[in-house]
Amino acid sequence: MVDKLVTMDEAIAAHVGDGDTLAIEGFTSCICFAAAHEIIRQGLQDLTLCRMTPDLIYDQMIAAGCARKMVFSYLGNPGVGSLYCVRRAVEDSVPRSVELEEYSHFGMVGRYTAGAQRLPFFPLRSYKGSDLAKVNTRIRYVESPYDDGERIAVVPPLNPDVAVIHAARADRKGNAQLWGLLGVQKEAAFAAERVIVVVEEIVDEDVIRSDPNRTVIPDLVVDAVVHEPLGAHPSYVQGYYDRDNVFYLDWYDVSKARATTEDWLDEWVYGVANRAEYVEKMGEETWDRLSAGDAWADAVNYGAYR
Repeated sequence: MVDKLVTMDEAIAAHVGDGDTLAIEGFTSCICFAAAHEIIRQGLQDLTLCRMTPDLIYDQMIAAGCARKMVFSYLGNPGVGSLYCVRRAVEDSVPRSVELEEYSHFGMVGRYTAGAQRLPFFPLRSYKGSDLAKVNTRIRYVESPYDDGERIAVVPPLNPDVAVIHAARADRKGNAQLWGLLGVQKEAAFAAERVIVVVEEIVDEDVIRSDPNRTVIPDLVVDAVVHEPLGAHPSYVQGYYDRDNVFYLDWYDVSKARATTEDWLDEWVYGVANRAEYVEKMGEETWDRLSAGDAWADAVNYGAYR
């Protein structure tokens, strides 16, 4: 068995470099803030950040000066308001300018899908009536090859240098299982050149084999596995902890000014050595408040070979 288990700082140092195109995916849930914070601590720069819904995670990375470009769909603090750090970077070049390349959600799904399948483009009809193609020259219209006269939008493949996927559990080889609300984690992993899987639990291979349908990311595309409990906070992992809505609301005020944002980064990112210190600093009251409780799914009989 190939043991791919490493620490977060080892995974980032080995697989993420200046100038890389990076995707930290997860739709509302399973967003790996722990990886983003380690990238900030290691001082990586000139990254192209790819993601459906940049969320607070890219707001923090842009505030730290890690990014030169963002490829995304929907920009905002979900359910709250603006991402002020992104706005300062785009409008005022603070702390540095950031280029934007915007798509719809389905446009990003199409890009990852084309990247995962090594296709030259992905066709979609959902840009009819949209002005996105006027500001994004990578969204193009082509004639249908079937002589029906239709012009259809296409988007190019997206193949990140690195994808970071937060999952519920994995074995030491990298077979990673997720459940609950999923996004494009599978597509991003198959599209990327290198994949880091971060998990709440490391389990034996027998556990993975006992429930194979939950294995979204297979070991054949995984380069490193990191055991990082509570690594998705303030996002959530189904069955492990809930979304920290208070954090999202508080970030709205923290991020309004550059000074308060930098104070937060100094305390919660630069001021801790790793995620374990972050978890300890957050305190038991936070984790008690976010406790997921129990809501067990029924067992499935997969049968036995005879």
